[in-house]
Amino acid sequence: MRPRNLDEVIGQRHLLGPGTPLRRLVESEAPMSLFLWGPPGTGKTTLAYVVSNVTKRRFVEVSAVSAGVKDVRAAIDNARRELGMSGRQTVLFVDEVHRFNKAQQDALLPAVENRWVTFIGATTENPFFSVISPLLSRSLLLTLESLSDDDIRVVLERAVSDPRGLGGRVTLAPEAMEHLVRLAGGDARRSLTYLEAAALLAEPSEGPSDGPSEGLLELPEGDDDASAAQEEPVPRITVEGVEKAVDKAAVRYDRQGDQHYDVISAFIKSMRGSDADAALHYLARMIEAGEDPRFIARRIVIFASEDVGMADPTCLQTAVAAAQAVQLIGLPEGQINLAHAVIHCAMAPKSNAVVKAIGAAIGDVRRGLIGQVPGHLRDAHYPGAAKLGHGDGYKYPHDFDHGLVRQEYAPEQVRERRYYEPTRHGAEAPVAERWAKIRDFLRGP
Repeated sequence: MRPRNLDEVIGQRHLLGPGTPLRRLVESEAPMSLFLWGPPGTGKTTLAYVVSNVTKRRFVEVSAVSAGVKDVRAAIDNARRELGMSGRQTVLFVDEVHRFNKAQQDALLPAVENRWVTFIGATTENPFFSVISPLLSRSLLLTLESLSDDDIRVVLERAVSDPRGLGGRVTLAPEAMEHLVRLAGGDARRSLTYLEAAALLAEPSEGPSDGPSEGLLELPEGDDDASAAQEEPVPRITVEGVEKAVDKAAVRYDRQGDQHYDVISAFIKSMRGSDADAALHYLARMIEAGEDPRFIARRIVIFASEDVGMADPTCLQTAVAAAQAVQLIGLPEGQINLAHAVIHCAMAPKSNAVVKAIGAAIGDVRRGLIGQVPGHLRDAHYPGAAKLGHGDGYKYPHDFDHGLVRQEYAPEQVRERRYYEPTRHGAEAPVAERWAKIRDFLRGP
């Protein structure tokens, strides 16, 4: 099912448009060096094959996992010999190029520098950390993105119908399609692997078929063998078949429907109720269903201030750290960081005083309780401010005992309003005690 030209490549639209480096490489006879950086199954090897196929260049693949300097130099020598004897260029594709050490990468430099080959290196790691600067500076870096759900559906539909794939010998139930899309996680290779495994276990469908499968040849009328072939039920891949093939249960979860909102609601309420086990269960359901881990992380960050707040100020730090970790390393490892934050949030003492405080303050502002900023608090740095009396009478708190001094801070309209009402839960208890004393001191009898 590997694409034969750029138009058959699914996804990576930002790299395949007119005038892009890949298009120029295909349309030009000049050698070029590229690094393709992206997650597994996004088409790095595919693009290298396509470039070679379309431009009629020799394709030589070297795996950085097993090849040494000797192998690299032999591949380059053969490419130079072919170029000198027939004028035919070579695409030298190095998979997992980040696994090459410095000496192995140095061996590539003469070929790249002198354009003896069209070098294409594929990596799942950040090349700025794993590739030597001289090699990187002589190459274009193209970043590939994970395939979208729609892209994966196209991959699967094409594989089911195309003669190079299953050729219409099976049908794919809509529910099974969605399960495969979720399992793929943006990885086209994984989706095809699971599809192939499920096709081996497909059973004849019961009842009338959905119509002729695309890719099957039409047989002439009146042919008894043809009639028998048409009447024979086409095996159907079901959710149960996919579960059996890949040993992974289907999680009923629609990222745009009720299940999405029901599960995330239960997830948040379980953390709010301090049930760490229940919260972890819903976290696992979302991860297994293919929910975007960044969405989960954002909800945890919101929860840390909305439902824990000052009762455990370190909870927000953990939530933000987990969100950054997920952004940095992704799944599956990121699930550990999410679980860390979920357990911290669930077990932390709870307080919604912060969200109530900002809600009350915003409510007053929206009702028009705004008022003038007291003159002694106004900015006195710009020319002419002193003539307006700005800053007159301001008392610098650091000049007083305990860093506190009694003066007006709030506008007159909200002078007596109380927004932050801390609870006595966890770390907020001493904050409540201190805030009560400070407020009494500032407001006075």
